[in-house]
Amino acid sequence: MKILAIAGSNSETSINRQLVTYATTLFENAEIEIVDMNDFEMPIYKHQREVESGVPQQAIDFASKIDSADVLLISLSEHNGTYSTAFKNVFDWTSRIKQRAVWNEKPMLLMATAPGGRGGLGVLEAAEKRFPLHGGNIVDTFTLPFFNDNFDKEAQKISNAEKDSELREKVNKISAVETILEK
Repeated sequence: MKILAIAGSNSETSINRQLVTYATTLFENAEIEIVDMNDFEMPIYKHQREVESGVPQQAIDFASKIDSADVLLISLSEHNGTYSTAFKNVFDWTSRIKQRAVWNEKPMLLMATAPGGRGGLGVLEAAEKRFPLHGGNIVDTFTLPFFNDNFDKEAQKISNAEKDSELREKVNKISAVETILEK
């Protein structure tokens, strides 16, 4: 199984990158690729820019990574209740590739974390509504509130036993979906 892990943030110290990286360690016998949004930096989407220059190669490369994966793990950073600008721009450009659904019906575990008590719930709600319109096959969602209290930065894992168990159950669920799809 090939897993593409995406942290919807361009921060070098992203807590969502830490969460999605930890989630990848819960899969057995999987090939893992963790995407750095900084590798897909491109001009802000503008229709006129698309008409003049076409879709940037970085968006095509991002789509190719999605296509080569069996499962997507996406942990979204919440900025003012929705996606980070870095993620939204990649999403916008990828959606402009002709005859393409952004997520290509790949099974995904959608996650978010934040320092506060909602744990990125606003961005998860936005993605749950939007992603299926772009080929998102959301198998399950997970949120980790109070990141600084519930994640051990030194050990790079969830320290809250209940939340860790919940994530493990969701990883097992998406692994089972992928196993069924392989047959």
